[in-house]
Amino acid sequence: MQEPIAITALSTLSPLGTNPEEIWQNYLRPDHFLELKLFGTELEFIAPLSLESKKLVSQIAKSDSKYKSLDPSVLMAIWTSRKAVEQANWNEKSDFGINIGSSRGATTLFEQHFEQFLQTGKAHTLASPSTTLGNISSWVAHDLQSDGPELSHSITCSTGLHAVLNGVAWLRAGMADAFLVGGSEAPLTPFTIAQMKAMKIYAANTELDFPCRSMDLAKTRNTMVLGEGAASICLELGERSNALAYITGIGYATEILKHSVSVSAEAECFKKSMKMALQNISLDEVDVIVMHAPGTIKGDSSEYKAIQHVFGESLPLLTTNKWKTGHTFATSGLLSMELAVLMLQHNYFIDVPFCTPQLQSKDIKKILINSVGFGGNAVSILLQL
Repeated sequence: MQEPIAITALSTLSPLGTNPEEIWQNYLRPDHFLELKLFGTELEFIAPLSLESKKLVSQIAKSDSKYKSLDPSVLMAIWTSRKAVEQANWNEKSDFGINIGSSRGATTLFEQHFEQFLQTGKAHTLASPSTTLGNISSWVAHDLQSDGPELSHSITCSTGLHAVLNGVAWLRAGMADAFLVGGSEAPLTPFTIAQMKAMKIYAANTELDFPCRSMDLAKTRNTMVLGEGAASICLELGERSNALAYITGIGYATEILKHSVSVSAEAECFKKSMKMALQNISLDEVDVIVMHAPGTIKGDSSEYKAIQHVFGESLPLLTTNKWKTGHTFATSGLLSMELAVLMLQHNYFIDVPFCTPQLQSKDIKKILINSVGFGGNAVSILLQL
């Protein structure tokens, strides 16, 4: 068995807050963090950062004159990366790698710059560098004064967990001894919301109880809700005294699709990624699966069918967090990792309140996290203490 990968720091910005204690308490609450906001003439559900979190992001923008022109997704990544590096005691290190991805990239700035172009026929001087995807990791590297490799990428909604895969690969190849991985997404913009509505996958603005019915296999309409958030995770090879948890299995797969935005009915990619991640353990050792479960009819049911195929009748406990946090695209898989780490640390299962209750009957020792995106690119990661 290969050496485990230690998670020595995990910092997030999400609708749930900014520190582990606050986030855990919000997971224990049975309510969601979705709210209605006017987009054009329509009220739509979204999951925004709290006002306190937005103030923290605003402070980053004010901390350096060069940061004033950066997109919120970049500023959020800078904030979580600062906190993660501090937590991991990397302040004296500079040779760590950085891989922070985003599905949408600089969404807010791109829409603003394009609107200006439509009105004037001219582009702003900084329109190009401030809206390139690569500027997320490059600005984080600048802020942290690191001199290791830095890259950004986009693999739709599984981008965050693909960043983890990449960090693991660099570490196990001996090309780095520490890697900062993450994802950042600020997609709560009119055009992005309109795109999700055009695909007919967005939640209705009339459902006030639980607008996003993630993991509810009996729902009759799609209920995806977008959220914003960022996450940064410090990875190191081997056992570490300050490890929050360990990555002991990774899996990935891409399937050939018949439609550009769908996953097959049986989620073949998930079958392969889960089997790869679990190839060194017995299936009954998996205590919990944190599902991707975007809140769409096909997305939720196909993943569930793939889990049934892999585990048979002996299913682990199943959960998800998108009903509470919204779908944060690239960041979503990393927020699922955070939920997994918290459940491992507290030895407590967080259920979905509107689904059939599941009872924890044993200690939680191993948790599998799933993520997939448009294009059928799945990732599964196994965590344990």
